[in-house]
Amino acid sequence: MNRLTRKFALYGAVFMALAVALGAFGAHGLKNVVTKEMLVIYHTGVEYQFYHALGLFCVAFVAHFSKTKNVSIAGHSMVFGIVIFSGSLYIMTFTGVKILGAITPIGGVAFIVAWTLLTFEILKNFPKE
Repeated sequence: MNRLTRKFALYGAVFMALAVALGAFGAHGLKNVVTKEMLVIYHTGVEYQFYHALGLFCVAFVAHFSKTKNVSIAGHSMVFGIVIFSGSLYIMTFTGVKILGAITPIGGVAFIVAWTLLTFEILKNFPKE
C-alpha cells in the first residue's frame, strides 16, 4: 500500500467512525436539546460526512493505482469539504448562529472539486476494456 492510499483510507476510516458516533449522538442526545429544524441541519452534516468518508475510500482506491497530484488534491478537497460543510452545520446546530450556513457551500464546492478531479483521474488512468 502506498503512502497516499494509506493516508486517505485512514482519513476515510476516522471520518466514518466519527460519523457513526455523531449520528448516534444526534439521534439520542440532541432530540430534546435542539429544535427539530436544527436537528435536520445536524443530520444533513452527518449524512454528508458519511458519503464523503466513503468517498475517501474511493480516493484511496484510485491512489493505489495513480499517485498523481490530482488524486492528492481530490482527497484533501474531500477532507476540507467534510470539515467545512459538515463542521459548519454541526456548529450551527449547537450555537444557533445561522449565518454559519453561509460558509457551508464552500465545503460543497470542495466536494464537487474532489469528485471532478477523481473523475478526470479515473478517465485518464483506467483504460476502457
